[in-house]
Amino acid sequence: MLRIGYAMTGSFCTFSESFEAAKKLVSAGHALTPIMSFNAYNFSTRFGTAEENRRKIEEICGNKIISTIEEAEPIGPKKMFDLLVVAPCTSNTLAKLALGVNDTPVTMAVKSHLRNSRPVLIAVSTNDALTAAAKNIGMLENCKNYYFLPYRQDDPVKKPASMVAVFGMMEEAVEAAFQGRQLSPLVLGAKTKEG
Repeated sequence: MLRIGYAMTGSFCTFSESFEAAKKLVSAGHALTPIMSFNAYNFSTRFGTAEENRRKIEEICGNKIISTIEEAEPIGPKKMFDLLVVAPCTSNTLAKLALGVNDTPVTMAVKSHLRNSRPVLIAVSTNDALTAAAKNIGMLENCKNYYFLPYRQDDPVKKPASMVAVFGMMEEAVEAAFQGRQLSPLVLGAKTKEG
């Protein structure tokens, strides 16, 4: 059983997949504590209201959301988690992590958690993964203690630069990251109508 910080940022179109991945981790016996960026916590979209999304993740995890920078800061000093997952992780958060900016509950959680040299698993979800965000993904892939959920193009025709993590591989990726290895292959074939 791992103690996992389960952080969500504002890629709302992947929230349903992230919720399912969190459920599977809980079913596997892991203890999850939800963390949300300001946007993930406060924005209502066509993918659900802010209140609905907050309620869902708290029900899945059985714990209150860490939703402020002040609440996230003690994560490292208290050694609260064995592993921290950011699922989904937007290009905005990728850039902040790559440059050491910690101005949201999620970026503070990652910074605080990393002080103990513990693993962070990133689930990329961004329309510019193969353009503007590519350099930040590359920087983090070369940083110690960062691991990535395998990802792929989600719509190579309509969104040729977009990449999304394969949330169905979360349990395997969590185990690999906890053991200090990157699950491979990292980049999978493009999503097809068959899945």
